[in-house]
Order: sequence, then C-alpha cells, then structure tokens
Amino acid sequence: MLKDFWYALDFSHAVTRKPRKVTCLGQDFVLYRKRDGSVACLSDLCVHRGGALSMGTLVDDVIACPYHGWQYAPDGACVKIPANPEGRGIPRKARVDAYPVRESYGMIWAFLGDLPEEERPPIPHFPEHDDPSFRPVYFEMEINANYERTFENVVDAAHTPFVHGTAFGNPDKPEVPDFEVRQGKWHAEADILLSPPPAKGRWKRLYKDKPEQVVVTNAWYLPNIVKLHVRLPFGDLLLYDHNVPLSRDRTLVKIVGYRNFLTRKWADGNAVKRIEKIFLQDKPVVESQRPELLPYDLSDELHIRSDSLQVAYRRRRRELIEAGWWIGDHEHPAATVIPSPVRREVPELAHAWQHKERK
Repeated sequence: MLKDFWYALDFSHAVTRKPRKVTCLGQDFVLYRKRDGSVACLSDLCVHRGGALSMGTLVDDVIACPYHGWQYAPDGACVKIPANPEGRGIPRKARVDAYPVRESYGMIWAFLGDLPEEERPPIPHFPEHDDPSFRPVYFEMEINANYERTFENVVDAAHTPFVHGTAFGNPDKPEVPDFEVRQGKWHAEADILLSPPPAKGRWKRLYKDKPEQVVVTNAWYLPNIVKLHVRLPFGDLLLYDHNVPLSRDRTLVKIVGYRNFLTRKWADGNAVKRIEKIFLQDKPVVESQRPELLPYDLSDELHIRSDSLQVAYRRRRRELIEAGWWIGDHEHPAATVIPSPVRREVPELAHAWQHKERK
C-alpha cells in the first residue's frame, strides 16, 4: 500500500456534521464537516485510551471523544481534557494525526502521508465532473481481495469477453489489437479497439448502426484509481474507479460514473444497475486470484502485449517501493501508522500513537 498520495475516502454527499468513520490503508479515520462546510480528517483513535472519535460528538468544529470527553481541534491538537482541574496544562503529545483534505469531483480526498505541500503528487483531473453535458451516478461495493488486484482488473481489456460475456465483452471476438501506452509520472493510459457486444435494454433503442469496433480508453492514476472511457455510437460512458484499500485483503470500490446520454434522473437507476452487474461478474473472479498480493518481481507472473498497462503500473510501483513510498514491506504491507505532516514538523512525535493495521 502506497503512502504520500491523495486518497478519495468517501463521496462528498456522505460527509456531514455527524462524524463518519472511514477506513483506508488498514487504518480508521474520522471525517466531519466544519461549520464553514470544509471537511476535517483525523485519525479515529483518541490517544488517551483508544476511543473511536467517530462515535463522539462535535462541539463547534471540535470533536469530543465518547469515552472521557477529550476534545480535538481539526488540526489534531487536544484542546480540552475534562478530567483536568482548572489551570492544569495539556501534554504536548495529547494530539492525534490530522490530514490535509480537499473536496473535488464529488469526493473527499485526504493526503495520507507527511510530504510538504509542494512535493505532493496531484489529484487527477476529471473534466467530466464540471461538464454540464455529463450526469454522474455513484456506486460502491466491497470486494474480498487486495486493492491492486481490483485495480488491475479494470485496466485489463482481455478479460471482458470471458468474465462479462455479452454484457460488456464479445466472446466471438476476444482479440485485443496492439495498443500504445502513454505514460506520465503518476498515470498511464491507452486507447484500445474492442468489439462491442450486441446492445440490450434501453440502450438498444439508441443504436442506429452496430459498429464493428469501439474505442475504449483505459487508464490508471496513482495510487488506486482506474478510468474506463467507452465511446459508444450514441455517447460517452466513463467510470472512475477508486479502489480504497481497507486492509491487505479487502477493498471498497467507489465508483463515480458519467454519461452524456439519457441524462435525466429517471435513467440513473438503470446506469447504476449496469455498473453493479459488471462488478458482480468481476467479484468472484478477482476474489479467487492467487497469490492474493501482487508479486514484487515482474517475472513472477507471465505477461503478454495486452497486459501493457498492468506492466507499466508494476514497474512504476516497484520504483516507488524502492524509493520508500510503501507501507510495511512489499510482501507484508502492514501499517502501524500513517504519517501525517505534524510528524515531520515535530520529530519527537514521529513514533507516537502507533497502532496496528485494521483487519
């Protein structure tokens, strides 16, 4: 699991003034909206006796632990210990990790790491979100597999005729023509020609002529996002797939899907149903993969030309592991703490408040 990246932890519409627990990189966090509408993200663990702050209450913009009432400001500093007599100070180490937060593209993003702002990788740009011709829908599903397996599954064009049959692939034409991978520092993408399956349901009415091939753009963005852009004869369908690592063997897939056809609200349910059908087909296959964790060495699994996007990811992943961006080691990515900016600013706090990975 990679640290020092922006992770989309939840949908914007799910985060309110009520504290909300989310899990990522094997650790629990609490999200809540401050009075000005911005969002705070703290480690969901009171440093006193380990109470879950997500079970607590808000006092203005301060969150109070449900166990002993310790209160933490949005920057993680404890500002009140109710059991202390008046005039007694608060220990310097009485604080929790707080993480930078941004709200973009219908998601709440937290920077899970300690890099200075100027050194942080960017949040990917999703232009469809601000394009009024596109309508978004939201979907999520938990999968009992490592996030890198679910991540690679979506950029893998060759599996569609077999796992998805005529729902998304075409078993009669499984060939994947050679394609070129365009790669940057934090992403890679490719335009792939695929043979579409016969149209069904409401979408069938939109077809005038059945194309022999359609262009599908598959892309990945570090650390855990995949884009699937299908150019249909009647419009564009895009899925941005956030593979949130709950633990080494559990992933919460959060999807924001965009379409510029059938853009009325009445069609949202059908769009979500189609997304769910695809992921229900993927789920048992991905959960059965072995080894459960992605191999460190490229030679540990066999690759062919149609695996080029996955190979590009694995090479970049290895570079980041060797550069120290991995939590734990590559075979056992168990986190004891997700570093926050304050740990870098105050060295004496570097090893404070450590706790084990969430199972």
